[in-house]
Amino acid sequence: MKLKSKSRTSSAKKGSPFIGSIIKGTMVALCISLLLVLVFAFLLKFTNIPDSAINPVNQVIKGASILAGVFIGLKKSKELGLVSGLLIGFIYTILAFLVFSILSGHFVFDITLLTDIVFGAVIGAICGIISVNIKKTAN
Repeated sequence: MKLKSKSRTSSAKKGSPFIGSIIKGTMVALCISLLLVLVFAFLLKFTNIPDSAINPVNQVIKGASILAGVFIGLKKSKELGLVSGLLIGFIYTILAFLVFSILSGHFVFDITLLTDIVFGAVIGAICGIISVNIKKTAN
């Protein structure tokens, strides 16, 4: 009977790190994004950065946030980089949309949101593949 109880606990623990790494990566990406947007808003206030630079900088902030979130979230993971990264990018994009929409006071559902979700998921998947494979070659 002890063998059965051990197998149950070990199988229950297998899913937990996966979900935990997704949550951790998503929250790290969201925090980094909030911090970088705050810094960028500060720079916009006190410098003469043109308005045409706002959208490209926002995309760079999203990409950098997803990159950092995936690398930190998958720090201990050695497999499922594509799926984990894709989920981190996807969930981050939706949460970032919700947070920034709440902060701005209006929700806009349009094609831009759809392209942001696809962009986030693709960047997350690429970063997840790189993150997992860098760790494999380092060991």
